[in-house]
Amino acid sequence: MTGFLAFCFVVSYIAIHLAFIARALLRPHREPSSRMAWVLVMLMVPIGGIVAYIFFGETNIGRKRAAKYKETSGTIGRYTDTHPSPDPYSNIPSPHGQIFRTGQSISGFLPVGGNAAELMRDSVSAIDRMVADIDAAQDHVHIMFYIWLEDVTGLRVVEALKRAAGRGVTVRAMADDLGSRRLIKSEHWRAMAAAGVNLGRALPIGNPLLHPIRGRVDLRNHRKIVVIDNAITYCGSQNCADAEFLVKPKFAPWVDLLIRFEGPVARQNQWLFVQDWMTHVDEDLSDLPTRAPAEPDRGPVVAQVNGTGPTVRASAMPEMFEALLHGARRRLTITTPYFVPTEAMQSAICAAAYRGVEVRFVLPKRNDSRVVDAAAKSYYYDLLKAGVRIFEYPKGLLHTKSLTLDGDVSMIGSANLDRRSFELNYENNILFYDKALSAALLARQEEYIADSHEITLEDVRNWSVWRRLWYNSIAMMGPVL
Repeated sequence: MTGFLAFCFVVSYIAIHLAFIARALLRPHREPSSRMAWVLVMLMVPIGGIVAYIFFGETNIGRKRAAKYKETSGTIGRYTDTHPSPDPYSNIPSPHGQIFRTGQSISGFLPVGGNAAELMRDSVSAIDRMVADIDAAQDHVHIMFYIWLEDVTGLRVVEALKRAAGRGVTVRAMADDLGSRRLIKSEHWRAMAAAGVNLGRALPIGNPLLHPIRGRVDLRNHRKIVVIDNAITYCGSQNCADAEFLVKPKFAPWVDLLIRFEGPVARQNQWLFVQDWMTHVDEDLSDLPTRAPAEPDRGPVVAQVNGTGPTVRASAMPEMFEALLHGARRRLTITTPYFVPTEAMQSAICAAAYRGVEVRFVLPKRNDSRVVDAAAKSYYYDLLKAGVRIFEYPKGLLHTKSLTLDGDVSMIGSANLDRRSFELNYENNILFYDKALSAALLARQEEYIADSHEITLEDVRNWSVWRRLWYNSIAMMGPVL
């Protein structure tokens, strides 16, 4: 009897193991490298691999949440901007038009002109300006942050929102339930509610043990959105936190970038906020993006919002970056803290350098994720061999996510060049065409480069065998990072 039970156990175990391997192989919208990585994990660590796959193997936010996102998207529809030009692509040179058409295919937004924009000097000046805009708000203030801390910056924004609510402005504030968990559990969150601020928690964690049913716990809302009176919006890499970033002080300062936009593009960011809000809060705001249109011709900037996430097609964000990479003709400068590209993206970067584009990458010298840092370095050799120049920034954690292309087109936002941003997180970027603003952004990137150390092919060739073995072993698991 004991032998029979043991036989049944072994057969059941093998059947379960094969079933999970089959599921990994059959799951749609997944690259072959990702399938291979998960199969390898389950073969090498059978029980642990299955447990890891249950919790982290599938891009699933839960059926109810996914249905709500879909319903909300359908309710709002493919928002048509109230300030389009007769031909929205008429002010964009033809070589760049296809890039904006790729962006349009993601969120349905046309590129819109008539925007003014200002690159903030640093984190402190960005918050100064944001607080001033909140204090001047007349109708509503909407805020969404992945990380919102109880530090000087975080509490300055808390107090500004309370003041706005106190004078009758409608204030809605949302924060990711994991990234901002300390603030959400604090007295300051309760004080905002008492002051009349409407609050929402993005992707509530709940009981982690139930997440295989309700959705992955590590699928997060990584967006940073501020919209004021349907006319002003902020976009960039900055969370609502001090540059000293006290939760990880040894990597400080966090070096971020934020741009203030004024004009029709604010209503596109509004659409993303409304979608997040209506998914988590029972309040219909579907007509809000079309209310009180911004005055036309506030500036020359043509801009377009791109919002991606687990409920958008999985290839959306990589396609956006790849369109930019393939569209480069002279110079491409990219800054990102986390670099774990898809195979297609790595090829596109190398291809740009091979065809004579000056490609420059700026990454932090010290990264808060040793695993992602190791994976990133595994790509250095091929990039350098192709002619890409790589710079490592030593003065803190370079958290800026930015791309400038040929002095004309640029993109900033919350998305990193890694698989988490591509497949797992809700992200928001703004793509824009304007020579002056692109020049200002490029000048900021040049400041980073001036403070950085350039990595050469000789440096990489001098890495020890064990170091290269570590980097390449970690990179092999890139598809599951």
